[in-house]
Amino acid sequence: MYALIYKPLLYCYTLLAAMAPIKPAPVAFHPLHVSTTDVNYNGQDNKLEVICTIFTDDFEAALTKQYNAHPDLVKPAMHGESDALIKKYIADHVLLKPNQMPVNLNYIGYEIKDAAVDVYLESDKVSPFKKIDVDISLLHNLYEDQINIVHITVNGVRKSEKLDWPNRKLEQVF
Repeated sequence: MYALIYKPLLYCYTLLAAMAPIKPAPVAFHPLHVSTTDVNYNGQDNKLEVICTIFTDDFEAALTKQYNAHPDLVKPAMHGESDALIKKYIADHVLLKPNQMPVNLNYIGYEIKDAAVDVYLESDKVSPFKKIDVDISLLHNLYEDQINIVHITVNGVRKSEKLDWPNRKLEQVF
């Protein structure tokens, strides 16, 4: 008797479970699209030391969109391929001009820190300067709500500015 009752119920539950919507896996999401660029003038070496910090998932998406590549910045086996893409991307999106003279930024490398990537750069020798022009367009090819925060330190004096998309240029006088 119980078999007659429970068997149809089992089929009914199985059918309902199969028809129920499947909840998708949670997606890593951060509502803020921001990067920071720290520019430090090293007076001893007369060089600009630069660190760009970008969310890893956003950076991978920007590299994919711009170069039609599929980098995995976290995977050590892809580090060499990622280096080439990052070097090219940063050269296209970070321009520094102390005293209106563009400087060459040498790519040193990158490292993953939590959910972000730190990209390290260093300029060739730069004469002491009072004014620097900066053109930063990191992730502008990806988000229209992108914010790039720029910190510049010269002789112990730090100045910061926030660049909201589409703004990409700033000038600081020290």
